[in-house]
Amino acid sequence: MAAEGTLTPGEYIRHHLVHLTNHKQSSIVDFSVINVDSVVVSSVLGLIMCFVLWLAARKSTAGVPGRFQAAVEILVEMVDNQAKAVIHNATSRKLIAPLALAVFVWIFLMNFMDMIPVDLLPQIWHSAGPAMGFKDYLRVVPTADLSTTLGLSVSVLLLCLFYNIKIKGLGGWAHELVSAPFGTSKNPIWALLLGVVNFLMQMIEFVAKTVSHGMRLFGNMFAGELVFMLIALLGAYATLSLGGGLFFVGHLIAGTVWTLFHILVITLQAFIFMMLALIYLGQAHDAH
Repeated sequence: MAAEGTLTPGEYIRHHLVHLTNHKQSSIVDFSVINVDSVVVSSVLGLIMCFVLWLAARKSTAGVPGRFQAAVEILVEMVDNQAKAVIHNATSRKLIAPLALAVFVWIFLMNFMDMIPVDLLPQIWHSAGPAMGFKDYLRVVPTADLSTTLGLSVSVLLLCLFYNIKIKGLGGWAHELVSAPFGTSKNPIWALLLGVVNFLMQMIEFVAKTVSHGMRLFGNMFAGELVFMLIALLGAYATLSLGGGLFFVGHLIAGTVWTLFHILVITLQAFIFMMLALIYLGQAHDAH
């Protein structure tokens, strides 16, 4: 890869943007394609999250908490306060608050994979993958994969639909779909027209919220991944060019600054995704 000196900068970036898949994509939209690397990495990180939270619950004490327990308690209290501010149904919060905590921690861990040196795991896979019969492609940031982020946002949509029906009843929600946001009319013709327009607006709202929810996280993490690749190329130029000293200094400065800034980005993106999920679920509890 970069160390081999056989790839141009464009080829290097294109190689790093290809997923390890079960088979080649045959069309623009092909739901039979599975990005194996995203599935495996996100699953492993999900198991790590479950183990860490289980360990915190198992080792929690009523006395003076240790640093680990205190950190987890601060995180749990933060998420719980946000859930209480948005979800006013105490019964619903018993499921939604822990789910919001899991979403925040899981997305943070997936985002944090962007902090690993961009060539470290792909270089290991470069030797191990083909030896096991797999292709030489590996992307380790699941949230830089649109299928992952849209999968998460669609899951939030399904929960919103569930709570719309649970809280308002099927009939109440159906009435809301055709009566909001423009209301209805006693005139049957106007009532029909307004019902169609209201229903279309509701569908557009559901689709727009779901797509923007997933695209926001994907766009930020994909851009961050690209910047790290460009910074890695500065290091590669430092080893291959006569004036490599300046490239090396630029590589160190840019890498340090972007890494420090990216710590804020990955945390903020996890928090934003969690908060939007809570807001959308809170809206599912409110009647128009």
